Amino acid sequence: MTKTEFLNQFHHLRLPRLEPDFPLTKTGRPAAVLIPLIDYGTSLNVLLTERAHHLRHHPGQISFPGGAVEESDNTLYDAAMREADEEIGLPPSHVDIVGVLPRYRTVSGYEIAPVVGFVNPSFELTLDPNEVESAFEVPLAHVLNRKNHLIHKTHLNKRSFPIYFIPWQERMIWGATAAILRNLSHHIHP
Repeated sequence: MTKTEFLNQFHHLRLPRLEPDFPLTKTGRPAAVLIPLIDYGTSLNVLLTERAHHLRHHPGQISFPGGAVEESDNTLYDAAMREADEEIGLPPSHVDIVGVLPRYRTVSGYEIAPVVGFVNPSFELTLDPNEVESAFEVPLAHVLNRKNHLIHKTHLNKRSFPIYFIPWQERMIWGATAAILRNLSHHIHP
């Protein structure tokens, strides 16, 4: 899938653009992630990170650059871009924001705003070893293909919840990251 093909689908669905005053909400703990789509002209890749192994929460899990909103963040866009810069050294000047997916609520109470942006491939990764073990790319076509989505049902407090998995080479993308990618696939290929 190319940038043009993606934009034709993405804008066709009339997903909200991320405006400077994109509001924070009080319903959950606000967080934002960047879905960085590396634009190679003829194809798009998703840049993902592997969380540092020494972290207390979700060590080694595959994730998007992002995290909780801080007091210094005026918008969810600010939070996503600040976190991407801190975690992988991605400067906002290399990102063209195209929109945001509907917020995703985790079982732990975070309300995540997935910000979608095209990334100029000329930037150089600078990983923060306190937060990121490694970074890697996956073809967007792979994560959008629902044949690659695995679902496992789990139970918590007498309720059933799906946990999504997307295998890629020797890695397993799962949890909120896989669920957000699955949501993206439903918006691109309803």
